[in-house]
This record gives sequence, structure tokens and C-alpha cells, in this order.
Amino acid sequence: MQIFSEVLGDTDVRFRFSLPAHCLQHLDFAGNNYVDLHVKDSSGELRVIRCLKRNEDYDKPVLSKGWLKFVADYGLRADDMVVLHREDDHNLGSQFRIEAKRRIKLFGEEDWSDVTRAN
Repeated sequence: MQIFSEVLGDTDVRFRFSLPAHCLQHLDFAGNNYVDLHVKDSSGELRVIRCLKRNEDYDKPVLSKGWLKFVADYGLRADDMVVLHREDDHNLGSQFRIEAKRRIKLFGEEDWSDVTRAN
């Protein structure tokens, strides 16, 4: 199930990535202000990316630790897209998968193509 897809801005690729607030319903913070997401990328690597929940009234979550390594490994830049999926398994629990996409123009039509790992 797709949790979100979002086009990246400059802040997203340089510092941290703010997730849409509705993502909170898919994450189990277990009383903490962070959760370490175990995310499989498109090359099959299992990554740990920390998701922080701000302690203010504004609960919008952000990806921090591990996020910039993902950005560097895939050579992501502003205007690329990230898609996060959650796959529920009765034995393993929730598993997350992340995809990186880049806008391409093919035969005059715009589309999104998968970004392969650069590093």
C-alpha cells in the first residue's frame, strides 16, 4: 500500500524530509518522539531511516538520520520524487519500501522513471 508520494524540494535534499502529516497513522512511535524505519530501497538494501515527530502542536513528521545517505546514494535532487510503501505481513509485521523517481520527457510526454543507485 502506498503511504505517500512527494516531489522533493531543496530543503528535503539538503537537510531533512518533511512527510505529510497523514503518515503518522502508519507509524508506531510507541510513546517516543521518533521511530527507526527499516526500509528496503529499490536495490534491495535494507536501510534504517529515523522519523522524528515534533513535540509541538504541529506533529508533521520528518525523516532525519539515514535520510541524507539515501539522498546521496541515489543522487537525488530537488524535483525528484520519493514514494513510500507499507507492506503488511502477518509473520514479519509492517515492512516499508522506498522508491526514488525522476521526471523524464519521452516523445514529448512527461513521465516518472525509477532512479537507480548512484553510489
